[in-house]
Amino acid sequence: MGGVAKMPAAALWLLLLGVVAALGVAATPAQALRKKTNHYDFIITETNVTRLCHEKTILTVNGQFPGPTIHARQGDVVFVSVHNRGRKNITLHWHGVDQPRNPWFDGPEFITQCPIQPGASFTYRIVFSNEEGTLWWHAHSDFDRATVHGAIVVRPKLGSAYPYPEPHRDIPIILGEWWNVNVEQLLEETMRAGADFNISDANTINGQPGDLFPCSRKGTFRVPVQRGRTYMLRVINAGLTNDMFFAVAGHNLTVVGSDGHYLKPFTVRHIMIAAGQTMNVLLHADRSANAGSRYYMAARTFATNMQIPVNNSTATAVLEYTDSPPSARTPPVLPGLPAVNDHDAATEFTARLRSLATDHHPVDVPARVDERMLVTISVNALPCATCEGPINGTRFAASLNNVSFVAPAVDILDAYYSSMRGVYEPDFPGRPPLFYNFTAPDPAQELLFTKRGTKVKVVEYDTVVEVVFQGTSLGDEPHPMHLHGFAFYAVGRGFGNFNESKDPATYNLVDPPRQNTVSVPAGGWAAIRFRATNPGVWFMHCHFDRHTVWGMDTVFIVKNGKTPDAQMLPRPPTMPKC
Repeated sequence: MGGVAKMPAAALWLLLLGVVAALGVAATPAQALRKKTNHYDFIITETNVTRLCHEKTILTVNGQFPGPTIHARQGDVVFVSVHNRGRKNITLHWHGVDQPRNPWFDGPEFITQCPIQPGASFTYRIVFSNEEGTLWWHAHSDFDRATVHGAIVVRPKLGSAYPYPEPHRDIPIILGEWWNVNVEQLLEETMRAGADFNISDANTINGQPGDLFPCSRKGTFRVPVQRGRTYMLRVINAGLTNDMFFAVAGHNLTVVGSDGHYLKPFTVRHIMIAAGQTMNVLLHADRSANAGSRYYMAARTFATNMQIPVNNSTATAVLEYTDSPPSARTPPVLPGLPAVNDHDAATEFTARLRSLATDHHPVDVPARVDERMLVTISVNALPCATCEGPINGTRFAASLNNVSFVAPAVDILDAYYSSMRGVYEPDFPGRPPLFYNFTAPDPAQELLFTKRGTKVKVVEYDTVVEVVFQGTSLGDEPHPMHLHGFAFYAVGRGFGNFNESKDPATYNLVDPPRQNTVSVPAGGWAAIRFRATNPGVWFMHCHFDRHTVWGMDTVFIVKNGKTPDAQMLPRPPTMPKC
C-alpha cells in the first residue's frame, strides 16, 4: 500500500490520550483540561419514550433523543468515548468531518471499522480541519441512526469571526422521522421479505412530531426568542427516507451555510434540505408587538415519485416571542410550505447555493480533471423465489453502475491496510456497463436486474476526480449522495441524460457550493469534483437508508502520497475486533 509514515509526536500524544480515555486511566492535569474541553462520553442505552400515544424502547445516547450536541472550533481535535450498553453492535459516524489521514475513526460499519459490541467501549478521535458551520453525528450501523444522532456545531477559531454579524443564539433544528414499530425489527422483517420499507408514522423536529399529532402537544419543541434579535437555526435533515421542506411562519430565512461551509447569503421563505444535508439559516425576530407572539416552524416531505408511498405529514415546533404582551398570545399559524411534489420549488432553491468565495473563505475548484466517472443510480431487483420485491420472484436491491454493494465480514480499511486478499475487488466500474436512455419512462424489464459485489474504486493520491451521478427511471426519485472523507464541489446539475460533450460547458467553476452530500435530481444528473488528497478508505452512498442497505454504495480507496504528511496514520491499537 505504499508504506505508512511514522506518526508525528503530536499525533501520537493525541492518540495516547484517546487510549487513556478509553481505558479509564487517571489523567494528568493537562490531560484533564483537554478532557474537560474536548472530550465527550456517549453512553448507548435503551430508553423508553412515548410518541403518538405509543411507548417503545429506542436506542439513545446519554438517554437523549436527539443526542447531545458536540461543540468545536475550526481545527480542533475532539474525543468521543462510546460505551455500548445496548444489546446490539453499533458504530458512530461524524458526518461531514473530513478526518484528514484518519479514516480509522470515520465510523461506517464494516467499511472503516468493526462494530462496537455490547458491553464494549471505543474512543473516536475526531479531527476537524477546514469545516466551519453545522455538521452532525449519527449511528452508521443498520437503522440505528433513526434515534442515535445529534448536531455538531463548529465555530470559527478563537480570534476569527463569522462572515456576518454574530447571532444572539444557536438553535439546532434536527428534522427526522418516527416509526411506532421497532426500527430494528422493521429492518430485519423487510430484508427477510425482500420488500420495500413501510413509511414512517410521522416527521419530527428535534424528536417531536408537534402538536398537530395526537398525544404530542406537551412535547412539542419550543423556541423562545426576543424581538429584534437574530438567531442561527442549524437545520439538519437526519431522516432515513425523506428530503424535506422547512419554513417558519411569518419570517424570512437567510441561508448562509451548508454542510460545514459558508454560502453567499440569500433570503427565502422556505428551504429544501436533502437527507444528510445541513443548512445554516439566520432568522431575525422582527415581528411587531401586535402581530402575534407564536409561529409554527414546520417541515414536510419533498418527494417526486408519487407511485412510492411517502409520509406527507407536517411536523411542527413553535417559535415564541417572550416579550409580547398578553393580547398578542394567539394560537400559532402555519407557514406556506410547497406541495410534497413541488419539483420546481426544490430545484429553484438548490440552484441558489453558491460558495461565499472571499479572501477569508476562498474556493479552490480543480480546473483540470484526471479521472472522470459516470455513475448510474438505480433501484433494482435480485432473484428471490419467496420474496415480495418489485416483480414476482424478486427482492428489492439498489446499485451504482449496476453493482449492488455487499458489505464484507471484515472491514475494508483493515483489509486494505493489511493487504488482506478476498475481502473486496478493486474494479468498481467508472462507467455504466450498458448505455441506454437512462431517464426514459417504463424501462425494459431486463434493465431492472443487477449484480452483487464488493467493488471499490482505487485512485492515486492527488488525483482530481469528477463524478457525474446519473439518475435513472429505475427508482425515479432524488438521491442524496454522500461522500465520506471529502468536501467536494457540486459543479453542475441538470435534467435528462448527461451529455459529455455539452453539459460540462454549463458547470459553475467560479463559486460552486462545497458540500459532502449532493441531491441528484429525479430524472437528472449532478456533477461533483474533489482532489484526492485524503489517503484512506472512504464510503460513498445514498443517504436514504433503505437504498444503502439495498446496495447503493461503493468505496473510494485513496492511496498514500510520497511525503509523510500525505500518508494515512497507522492503525490505532484500540480498534474494535470483528
